[in-house]
Amino acid sequence: MKSLISCCTVAGIAEWVCCPGEHNTAILRALAECPIVHRWTQQDERTAAYFALGRMQATGRPVAVVAGSGAAAAALAPAVVEAYYQRRPLLIITTEPAPGDGAATSAGAAASPGCIEHEGMFGMYATGIDVTLPCAVSDLPDLSSVLTEGFPVHLNLHLTPGITLGGDYSMLELGEAPPAPRFRGSLVALSQMLRFRAREGLVLILGALEPAEQEPALWLAQTLRVPLLAEAASGLREELSAYLLRGGDELLIQRPPRYVLRVGDVPTGPFWKELEQLPNTEIFSITRTGFSGLCRKSHVIEGELEQVMKALGDVPHVGDTERLLSISRRTEGQIEEALLAAPESEAAMVRYLSNHACMADVLCLGSGSCVELWNRYAQTHVPTVYLRANTPNSAGDGTVASFLGNAADAGFACCLTGDLALLRDIGAAAFVSQLAPGKRIVAVLNNGGAGRADSPELDAELRRLMVQPPTFSLPEVARLWGAEYYAIRCEADFEVLDTLEDDAFALLDIQADAPGLGCS
Repeated sequence: MKSLISCCTVAGIAEWVCCPGEHNTAILRALAECPIVHRWTQQDERTAAYFALGRMQATGRPVAVVAGSGAAAAALAPAVVEAYYQRRPLLIITTEPAPGDGAATSAGAAASPGCIEHEGMFGMYATGIDVTLPCAVSDLPDLSSVLTEGFPVHLNLHLTPGITLGGDYSMLELGEAPPAPRFRGSLVALSQMLRFRAREGLVLILGALEPAEQEPALWLAQTLRVPLLAEAASGLREELSAYLLRGGDELLIQRPPRYVLRVGDVPTGPFWKELEQLPNTEIFSITRTGFSGLCRKSHVIEGELEQVMKALGDVPHVGDTERLLSISRRTEGQIEEALLAAPESEAAMVRYLSNHACMADVLCLGSGSCVELWNRYAQTHVPTVYLRANTPNSAGDGTVASFLGNAADAGFACCLTGDLALLRDIGAAAFVSQLAPGKRIVAVLNNGGAGRADSPELDAELRRLMVQPPTFSLPEVARLWGAEYYAIRCEADFEVLDTLEDDAFALLDIQADAPGLGCS
């Protein structure tokens, strides 16, 4: 077992999230004796994997999740899918008895209690590797090279009874984090577009960015000086507010540009989705993940952003040739007027929260509606450099667990999520006692489970099927968590954030009068 832990540590894995179970006791005992790794513990496998995802976002290193067998292992699937689309090297370790010891056979003909067939259980979303322990060191996989690809890996262990648990870890050293994805794609078409055709109309879209990607993305935006859409998770939305298109998604759908250059992860806004129906707009992407995010032809350059920028060389000043920014400023004025006219709407509540939370070390956004509201209505005066959000593929799942993973070492951290997303992640608070001291705020947009599904046009039966109010109250959740509870109904109520202790754990129950403003 020591050789396996050494193999993982050399591959750069410094943190393990442990889910106790009958079949993984051997590896947990071995881990308990290893001084070089940090061990987190969580009973719920789904929550554990999302917490590991947050730790990978915060540290840039792979993280291992140790699960057992049966449905416990299957519960990891949502976070594995999310890690795949974020391109993060999540290592999943499942355990089962060795073949011939009552374990499931390759054909699945027999199974011991608590076991299911593990082989290929995550499909395309994780590379599967089977290992029977004990084995020679030479038979262990080269995890360093596998994790370098940046995608999840599923290590399925078959444990022989009587396996040696411990070992001497005194000479063990932590390996380096895997390098960024290698450069793939051609810069020829992008370079020609920027130098010779961009003045026909170019818009820059910034998706989610890693902290190391923000400086080269900022240089590109300030050099091009073109109108842009910036996701909150880019960390540059406020710093580039002079070029930011307010209400930009609707504006660009009405007046699509000739060219779009996307930098970062796949954007979440309506305009990006609408590009499927806009064949006359040519699209270029520079992305760490390598995903185009579209079911149509586009140019994709994959790799570390700084390396791509160096290879691209000097880029020209293009400017706002379509005068989109002047049109956007009128929309900005309409938004500000609407916020004043509806001071207790969800949009206004998000603005108030952003005014206080902008000073946090870590900000995380939950469901898609939270991301959309923040992108549109949050303040733009104070930079919020470290802001994370999972992809829409998670549909708000694992929000609090990912947040706590990101906030493990933060002095002040804040998360905005929806009430139904909170319901899926109630068990995540078990991590709080394991974190470093700090102020952590979970703000919940409480609309009774209605979200976007509710509409006056729905008849009673369809509303019953689509709108499902939570069967719990947020004060009960706060009590279960051991968190302070605050009902937020107006701007003045947010002042409580300024009075919280430095080690407070608080739940804000944001009760807005209306879901939105209705302005475009």
